[in-house]
Amino acid sequence: MGLHGKLVAAIEFKAGGDVFHELFKHKPEHLSTASPIRVQGCDLIEGKFGQVGAIICWRYTHEGKEKKAKQKIRIIDEAKKLIDYEMLEGSDLLELYKTFDIIIHVETKGDIDLVTWTLDYEMRNDDVEHPISMLSYFIDITKDIETHHYGKE
Repeated sequence: MGLHGKLVAAIEFKAGGDVFHELFKHKPEHLSTASPIRVQGCDLIEGKFGQVGAIICWRYTHEGKEKKAKQKIRIIDEAKKLIDYEMLEGSDLLELYKTFDIIIHVETKGDIDLVTWTLDYEMRNDDVEHPISMLSYFIDITKDIETHHYGKE
């Protein structure tokens, strides 16, 4: 049995948590406009954007390499502004990890919206590193979206 891991990052998001949640839920193909260096596109393979069971394929660049990742939306919780993705295939992640789930959650504390990324995974063996660069990548996407929607201060 592999080693289970979980990485979590919460980032303050000044452009409004609803904007972030709606973008990932209903318009993920627009991420390439907000973060063109990191995300080249999102294609709907099966189902409908914004619905549980939908299968999507991301085209993205991570660590200078163009990659693809096919994911299934497992959970959408409107009250928590949460979307849970299960990695199905693609990229190099499933070569290193038996399972790789990405959960995006938006919460408001006072007047501050926080975008929380959770990477939940099982490593194939003890030599596999924790996906810290992937978590950093998602933090950078969050900042790109904020800049795109909110502007630079």
